Amino acid sequence: MKRFAHALIVLVMPVILVLTWLRVLLTPVFIRSEYHKAAFPPDPYGFGLEDRLHWSEISRQYLLNREGIQFLGAQTLPDGTPLYNARELRHMADVKKVVSAALLTWAVALLAGGLASAYLVRRSGTLFLHALQSGSVLTVALLVAILAGVVLAWNWFFVFFHRIFFAGDTWLFLYSDSLIRLFPEMFWQDCFVTLGVGTGMSAAALWVVARFVERRLRVTAGAAPGGAAG
Repeated sequence: MKRFAHALIVLVMPVILVLTWLRVLLTPVFIRSEYHKAAFPPDPYGFGLEDRLHWSEISRQYLLNREGIQFLGAQTLPDGTPLYNARELRHMADVKKVVSAALLTWAVALLAGGLASAYLVRRSGTLFLHALQSGSVLTVALLVAILAGVVLAWNWFFVFFHRIFFAGDTWLFLYSDSLIRLFPEMFWQDCFVTLGVGTGMSAAALWVVARFVERRLRVTAGAAPGGAAG
């Protein structure tokens, strides 16, 4: 059981960390920070900053609420035209399915990791610390491979990512479509970078903390009466 709990913690750690940062990307703070960047591309078709903030917030709410696609289908621009056309609505419905599945996976991974951690802490604190360190190393290794693909072949990676989660070419749009005007390519590049850097820094922090605690435990054990000299 201890070996199983150890392996489970190692395997779910990348999932937990990545999906935790995915949830961060789905917050108003991240989206607002993107739009306020000086280098963020303006919309050549007329959306100003306040327009983008308003419509992106409605889109974000849809991805997290329990409403159907009619929630977005009922949204209209000031001139009366729909915010999203039929193709965009189909895509947003697909995105919501992916987001919902990811958040469910996040919850299951947190539960499994939490139970395994609670068990292992009681049975072997040292083995728990080893699991945290191994999980951190695995997370960083996976991130290096993914970020290499993002940096060296962004277009290929972007297409590959969408073909995994979406059927056919349903994710391709005109530059004049609202989805592209609200979320241009730079937005998605920043999402991947933030996800990667945030996950990597979290994994590194966990490794450092686990390593520090492990060394402190060794020093304490060596200094205790009857303990071996360090």
